[in-house]
Amino acid sequence: MGRLPQISGRNAVKAFEKIGYYAVRQRGSHIRLWPTNASNKKSLTVPNHKIIGKGLLRKLIRDANISVDEFVALL
Repeated sequence: MGRLPQISGRNAVKAFEKIGYYAVRQRGSHIRLWPTNASNKKSLTVPNHKIIGKGLLRKLIRDANISVDEFVALL
């Protein structure tokens, strides 16, 4: 398992869009992402902050059913 980078919310959204998520709506500083196909993926809510915390980023990666190394490769 790789080390999590410190990234912004906008960069996280771009990475999740590469694996099939798309932005549905935004309310305030939170962006809601839905999967294009519902194959064991959950909807994600990504805060549009300058730096996302490590715990939240790890949870988002887990909910997207990808590994940390796969996520880092998407960046």
